[in-house]
Amino acid sequence: MTSRFESNEAIILIRAVDDTNEGFVTIDEDHKIVHFNKAAEKIFGYTKSEVVGRDLDVIMGPSCIHDHRSAVERYIKTRVPKRIGHETELVAVRKGGKKFPASISFSVTEIENRLFFTGIIRDLTEIHELRDKTKRAERLATIGQFVAEVTHEIKNPLMLIGGFAGQLEREIEEKESLKKLKIISEEVSRLEKLLQDLGELYRPDPMAKEEISVRDLLKDLYAFVEDDCEGKNINIRLECDDSPLLVEGNQDRLRQVFLNLIKNSIDAMENGGTLTLHCERAGDYVKILVKDDGCGLSEEDIQEVFSPFFTKKKHGTGLGLSVSKRIIEDHKGHIVFLKSEEGKGTEIQISLPALNE
Repeated sequence: MTSRFESNEAIILIRAVDDTNEGFVTIDEDHKIVHFNKAAEKIFGYTKSEVVGRDLDVIMGPSCIHDHRSAVERYIKTRVPKRIGHETELVAVRKGGKKFPASISFSVTEIENRLFFTGIIRDLTEIHELRDKTKRAERLATIGQFVAEVTHEIKNPLMLIGGFAGQLEREIEEKESLKKLKIISEEVSRLEKLLQDLGELYRPDPMAKEEISVRDLLKDLYAFVEDDCEGKNINIRLECDDSPLLVEGNQDRLRQVFLNLIKNSIDAMENGGTLTLHCERAGDYVKILVKDDGCGLSEEDIQEVFSPFFTKKKHGTGLGLSVSKRIIEDHKGHIVFLKSEEGKGTEIQISLPALNE
């Protein structure tokens, strides 16, 4: 007969397990769930009442459930532990069917001649994401070093070629030769821009950050491109309220991103149109919208548009949006196409974490 002390002790133990940060899932010999603590509810998305009494396969991936069932049956027959006391990584399933990486360690308890198996579970999603980011940063650093070395080797000869071609352009009057020299100069400029964009795309060094007024930055860019827009029959509009709309970041790089988007919109409106720059505070973010009436993009192009070297321009490097995406992500922000349709224009939005004003 169970004493009052033992009953209280069991209640205390259950409550302690319920309040841990790790998921506790206990099954019986028939693979049925008999205990499911609060952390397990949070990890898997199920309430305790939804899973207790059900087979464990409700929260385990198909690739793991067969091995787990076999291990339980083997232990019941042999009492020889193979996984008991060891931590293992597996694929688990949240409510709704989404799979995620998890670690689990097992323990076994015998009560009144029946065995109960408890798995202590940790969600490894954030750890895996951090590991992937670390690997990506290491790859970027390696590629960045390689790009820096190649750029150094190529840049000086390009400068010489461009310089001599410019001198010859001023000295030669024969039209055909002059035309060829102009092509050489243009191609040198394009390659120099390509090298610059590659350096930005794989730049491994951290940015110097400061407090930036997005409104002031967009006002400067508006003034910078206003004459160019007027000459191309483009009506440019700036829509910002009176607040500074502050973010923390690197002003030169954010200016580079905004200017790249603005120039893309201008290039897309060969027959004129309206270019709108809109910024506002939305919750914890400052949102910047660049909208045009240009040629737009197909759904297939939108899937590829942030990939390096993808371009629809005749003389583009295909790195502008790739570089822009990386810069925005370095600022803990997001860049997305809200809408784009061939012949009907494009809307692209940047979201940056806001500073309290």
